[in-house]
Amino acid sequence: MRIAIEDLDVALSGRTIVSGVRLVAEDGEIAGLVGPNGSGKSTVLRTVYRYLRPHAGRVLVGGTDIRSLTAPEAARRVAALPQERGSDFELSVRAVVAMGRTPYKRAFAGDDPADRDIVAAALAGVGLAGAEKRRFSALSGGERQRVLLARALAQDPEVLVLDEPTNHLDVLHQVELLALLREQRRTTLLSLHDLNAAASLCDRLHVLHEGHVVASGPPRDVLTPELLADVFGVRAAIIDHPLTGDPLIAFDHRSPAAVPAPAPPRPAEAVTAER
Repeated sequence: MRIAIEDLDVALSGRTIVSGVRLVAEDGEIAGLVGPNGSGKSTVLRTVYRYLRPHAGRVLVGGTDIRSLTAPEAARRVAALPQERGSDFELSVRAVVAMGRTPYKRAFAGDDPADRDIVAAALAGVGLAGAEKRRFSALSGGERQRVLLARALAQDPEVLVLDEPTNHLDVLHQVELLALLREQRRTTLLSLHDLNAAASLCDRLHVLHEGHVVASGPPRDVLTPELLADVFGVRAAIIDHPLTGDPLIAFDHRSPAAVPAPAPPRPAEAVTAER
C-alpha cells in the first residue's frame, strides 16, 4: 500500500518543526528518513501513525487521508514502533504482543486460535520463540524492542512505521531485524541514524534537514560526499560494500567537514629553496 505525504507542516508550541514536506513510499517499498538530530524525522512519522495532527498538508495511505479513518481502521492499515518505548508493562511477553490483535476484535473479545498462531509467528520472527511467559518489564532493552516489533507485526498492517528500530539492539539482532524487514516486503517508512544500514536496507531515502526534505531517491544517488558534508557535517567517501555491493559510507573520523582539513606537508625541496 502506497504512502504519500503532501505539503506537511507541523508546529509544536508555536514553533515550526517541519514545513512543506513531500515524500512517498511506494507499495512494498522500504523508504528511509535520514537526517541530523532535530531535523524532523520523528515528527513526520508521528503524523503517519496519527500521534500528531499536522497544521497543514495530509498523509495518504492507499489514497485515503489517514485522519479520515476510524481508529480501528487506521490501526489495521498502519502499525508503529515509536521511539517512546513502554518499559513498565507488568504483562507477559505474549500479552504485549497480543495487543496487536486489538483492531480486529470486538470489545472484551478473547484470543482465538488464529490470534494465538499469529502471536507465536510474530515472536518467532523476531527471535523470541518460547519467551511468551516472560515478564515484559524484566527484559533487556533490546528484547523489549523486539517484543514491540512483534506486536506491530501481529497487527498484520499494510504499512509499518518504525522510528529508530535498531536502537538498543546488538549487532547480530540489528542484522537480523534488517533482514526481517527486507523479507517482509511490506510498505515500510522508517527513520535510521545508521546511514550504512539505511543504504543497505532502503529502496528510497528522504533526507531531512531543518524540517525540510532536501534530497530524495535511491540511496546511491542521494548519499553523496557533498550531501554528507552539507547536511551531516562530515567528510566521507562512498565505496561499494565488499560483501553485498551496497553503497558503503567510509567516514573520515580524523577531519570532519566542519573543520578544514590541514594543508598537506610541503615537499622538502620547496622549503629548502625558500631559505
